[in-house]
Amino acid sequence: MAMSGGKVCAFGYLLAALFIYAAAGPVTDPVEVKALRAIKRAFKDPMKHLQSWDKGDPCLSNWLGVWCFESIGSDGYVHVQQLQMLNLNLTESLSLEVGRLSQLEVIDLMWNNISGSIPKEIGYITSLKLLLLNGNQFSGSLPDEIGRLTNLVRLQLDENQLSGVIPKSFANLTNLRHLHLNNNSLSGQIPPELSRLPEILHLLVDNNNLSGYLPPEFSETPKLRILQLDNNRFADAEIPASYGNTTKLLKLSLRNCSLRGVIPDLSGSPELFVVDLSWNRLTGSLPSSKLSGSMTTIDLSNNNLNGSIPASFSELPNLQRLSLWNNSLSGSVPSTLWRNINFSSAAELMLDLRNNLFSNTSGDVNPPKNVTLRLQENPLCNNANRNLVQFCGPVADDDDMRRNLSISSPNCALGKCPADYYLVYSPPSSPEQCFCAAPFSIAYRLKSPSFSYFAPYESSFVEYMAESLNMETSQISVYSYGWDEGPRLWMNLTLFLLYDNRSIKLNKTEVRRIKGRFTTWSFPQSDTFGPYDLLDYPDRHFRDSSKVFLSKGALAGTILGTIAISILVTAIIAIIIVRKHYSSFDFRARKHLSARISIKVDGLKGFTLKELVQATENFNSLVIGEGGYGKVYRGVLNDQTIVAVKHAQVGSLQGEKEFLTEIEFLSRLHHRNLVGLLGYCDEEGEQILVYEFMANGSLRDWLCGNPIIPFASKGSLSFPMRLRISLGSAKGILYLHTEANPPIFHRDIKASNILLDSRLTAKVADFGLSRLAPVADDEGDLPGHISTVVRGTPGYLDPEYFLTHKLTDKSDVYSLGVVFLELLTGMRPISGGKNIVREVNVAHKAGNIFSIVDARMGCYPSEVLAEFITLALRCCEDGPESRPSMSEVVRDLEKMLSMVQESSNTISELESDFSDRSMLPRSSSSTVCEPRSQNLSSSDIYGSDLVSGVIPNITPR
Repeated sequence: MAMSGGKVCAFGYLLAALFIYAAAGPVTDPVEVKALRAIKRAFKDPMKHLQSWDKGDPCLSNWLGVWCFESIGSDGYVHVQQLQMLNLNLTESLSLEVGRLSQLEVIDLMWNNISGSIPKEIGYITSLKLLLLNGNQFSGSLPDEIGRLTNLVRLQLDENQLSGVIPKSFANLTNLRHLHLNNNSLSGQIPPELSRLPEILHLLVDNNNLSGYLPPEFSETPKLRILQLDNNRFADAEIPASYGNTTKLLKLSLRNCSLRGVIPDLSGSPELFVVDLSWNRLTGSLPSSKLSGSMTTIDLSNNNLNGSIPASFSELPNLQRLSLWNNSLSGSVPSTLWRNINFSSAAELMLDLRNNLFSNTSGDVNPPKNVTLRLQENPLCNNANRNLVQFCGPVADDDDMRRNLSISSPNCALGKCPADYYLVYSPPSSPEQCFCAAPFSIAYRLKSPSFSYFAPYESSFVEYMAESLNMETSQISVYSYGWDEGPRLWMNLTLFLLYDNRSIKLNKTEVRRIKGRFTTWSFPQSDTFGPYDLLDYPDRHFRDSSKVFLSKGALAGTILGTIAISILVTAIIAIIIVRKHYSSFDFRARKHLSARISIKVDGLKGFTLKELVQATENFNSLVIGEGGYGKVYRGVLNDQTIVAVKHAQVGSLQGEKEFLTEIEFLSRLHHRNLVGLLGYCDEEGEQILVYEFMANGSLRDWLCGNPIIPFASKGSLSFPMRLRISLGSAKGILYLHTEANPPIFHRDIKASNILLDSRLTAKVADFGLSRLAPVADDEGDLPGHISTVVRGTPGYLDPEYFLTHKLTDKSDVYSLGVVFLELLTGMRPISGGKNIVREVNVAHKAGNIFSIVDARMGCYPSEVLAEFITLALRCCEDGPESRPSMSEVVRDLEKMLSMVQESSNTISELESDFSDRSMLPRSSSSTVCEPRSQNLSSSDIYGSDLVSGVIPNITPR
């Protein structure tokens, strides 16, 4: 008998269910799925990075940061192998359920803001090889249970708020190579049992509150390469004599540990690169035995040492720094200290012998230009001859702190490469002039390098990276670098993936391979460069949809099952259509709609790509701004509204995180001194933001000149205009710090991020690097900072934030202070090796401050200018506690502006009476006039056509 239509449908659905059940293939262990969902619930995810965790199966649906084994377990499930969640702005606590991920090998939660205690349940994941929790806000004690992780190779808990003692159970970590506990609040005695760790290479426990004695047993640790215990409280402990016989040791760093006694004979450590025993209470003479020929750094400064400099110190061919500053050393300064060094063009040698009792020199003191010799505050400087005067003068800055390189390819034809994904690159070390490549940057840090100056090692570092990544040296560039406190060397690496006629193509497999090398710490061990930190990598290059790690058989089964399901579903749909039980549906339209609207933000318009292509003439309209993210275009919408369209290009320095951050923050921030965000477009993978149009460009345009901005000739801002711009900027930042809910730290305040509207009202822009301010904990206490990777622009970076990674509201105060100094002087923050803060401070202390004031800003009341200078320098104090709050800055600027307005009539009279400004006596007058590149008053600006926001037609250069 024929089956009825209803029975046909019921049978079809039943059959489909059976096929789906049989062919769905392996899934993630349900216990682990439940644990992952608990982890997500425990975290606070302000940037919505974990949205993918709400859908599907972790191992089959590409959950961000979840990496699974390639093979199916004996229980028939797929298991989670790694949690890779670096720098995702996660807060709150780590769930105890993490202990249910029983087959994990890697937990990487570095550089978030996770607080609470470290779950002891982690100690039950015996398969764990990497436990990386550094750069968070974990507190409480170290769980004893971590000592059960006998497969652990790397334990990084540094840069948290951990307290208590180091558990003796850590001595059971028989495979551990790297133990990094630095920059916490750990106390008590270092367990001597740690010396029994058979594989330990690097023991970094500096910057804690450890006390007691230094275990002499560490000299017997068979593979120990770095022992770094700086900045602890070993009050009156002595350095064990056995430390001079650690045959594998590369670095012995015991700086500022309150140690007493004598320096041990280090001649029994033949591989030493670095010895730092500075800032202790050591006595006696310097050991005369011959030191390792690999020695690059000897720092014995700030002790109570006596005697003379041993002859053996002249037999160190690789020496870069010898610091004996502030001791009681006497005798002669040997000119042989640099004789046996083979100086390359990049080599440096610092000899800091200040504040001792040296009375003369032996031999002709005429060091090469690579040598910096400091002899200040020694008796020999009291009657120094002509040859020594140069070494007894003021101290110059010698720190190899920061370098920035710009990469350009002026002769490369852009048309050669696919415009959507690749850039043309001309590397400095490549024999080829141009080739096509896809660049991306990785923030990287050497935690304990074996040198004091990087320049001589840069080429060997590039070779080391190229060999480790199986790339060519021309594909790797150290874009910038600088020293953190420690000393630790951070750098921004730019890698260039080649394609087409080259051997390496840009594909997901290759990118994933490179990421895997960094995130699994599988680089070969390097004595020179030591352990490293991965600070950040761009999500856009490392996220992909191919993280389904199944065996070929399982994958084939899944594919066959999917095909069977597809056939069955097609048949069922055909039956349903024939029976006319359902109306038709345009699946293609639904797919198009879901692809187009991937994010939605209340209060902002979601522009279509077509609208913005038309508004910018296919992104060929006037370019009004440009940076690492891409370009900003002048656009005209269909209703004739003029807008600024910021188009992030593929391969740009702005990643998805910055794009979403700017949307999230600006969508809920509304203040007359903050730039307004009108909408966005993320259609077809584009990242486009639409802002209100700022007719007068940026403050940088006005300070340096920009021919496409009307009236923005270099230096054309009067002093009252500069004060008004300063006040507007400060008010915008004050709103962020005190009135935004929750408050925000901007983190990238600079002249190019202060925009000016048609009436020269200052508006703060670009929130891509901004961070939420800390919130009160359960007890109502408000942390004074957030710990984060250093981001920002060189020259504007708060030095305290740069050294400690602690971001506060005073970090923004510092950056704004640098902007004030730019307004005062017309100088750039860093130019020709000069730092604006240092230059203004020197002039201020010398009483020559008016000599560096921008001569193009016309007349100004000298007492107001003096107050402005004082305020700017207070903002730029090294210590955050010495800087004013933003509310104080606003109050002081309002007072200054009222004083200027009161004296405006006097200024106008002086401008008309003194055509020769040089005749104005500065010392006796309260008002000073300077020649201007344009005599442009504020009324000239306000009375222009710019008030309407209409821009004259300008042909781009």
